[in-house]
Amino acid sequence: MTVHTLSVLTENKPGVLARVAGLFSRRGFNIESLAVGPTEHPDISRMTIVVAVEELPLEQVTKQLNKLVNVIKIVELEMPQSVQRELLMVKVRADATVRTQVLETAALFRAKVVDVSPEALIIEATGTADKLEALLRMLEPYGIREMAQSGMVAIGRGARSITAASR
Repeated sequence: MTVHTLSVLTENKPGVLARVAGLFSRRGFNIESLAVGPTEHPDISRMTIVVAVEELPLEQVTKQLNKLVNVIKIVELEMPQSVQRELLMVKVRADATVRTQVLETAALFRAKVVDVSPEALIIEATGTADKLEALLRMLEPYGIREMAQSGMVAIGRGARSITAASR
């Protein structure tokens, strides 16, 4: 199986996410990552869906997605032709004895400290899944207390845009 990133433009209406996710579920595909949000047009949402599946079944799902009334456009975003990022927020134990080392580790990954308390720091980082995994490995010895990670968001490189107007 190969990993595919789909950018799906949909009408921004209730129930669309459930119908799209249900289509993958009915085919037995596990969505590895899903991020949804409004676009530059408030009545249109962009779903970034990461799924591990073979080429032919993906083509069938894409055709079925295109038949859904609220789906406007679907594009597969391949790595060299797109920018793909995830967001990670991680709370790390960082008392006075290790705080400097935790801050240096965050700086190595161009991560930002977004909250400070006497016993912990919350660090925010964006990047590829590999970069975020590496950051977590480096922070683990200090004690990860809590973390939240977004799904991938992606957009195509260059001047071409995937918009409702380009359907």
